[in-house]
Amino acid sequence: MDGKDEKPVEQDKLAEALGNLFINVSAMVKAELQGTNNQLELLEKMNLKVAEEYKEFGDVASGLRVFVEQLKSKSGSFDEYVQQIDAIEQQIAEFEAVISMLDKYVSLLETKVRSVYKNPPA
Repeated sequence: MDGKDEKPVEQDKLAEALGNLFINVSAMVKAELQGTNNQLELLEKMNLKVAEEYKEFGDVASGLRVFVEQLKSKSGSFDEYVQQIDAIEQQIAEFEAVISMLDKYVSLLETKVRSVYKNPPA
């Protein structure tokens, strides 16, 4: 065989090997890019889901704010009643003090009356 004949065969094998190398590298890069693309799509879906949940939280917070405002306005109307209850509690405390004093006075009078009955004046 001629040395010239071997050279084109070797070049063909080298060209084929290089072609396969480029095809395989291309497939690997394509797979890597597809993996990255899949991750980005997943991240996008997760972001949309989180945004949806935060919107729901915002709606709940807004509803709670309205509810709190309603409670504040209702509790304002109870302030008058609370003041009346406080005044009644103060009066009850004063009455209890008076009753306690009267109870002690009555007890003292009972003791004096018993003393008089036991030792009648002559």
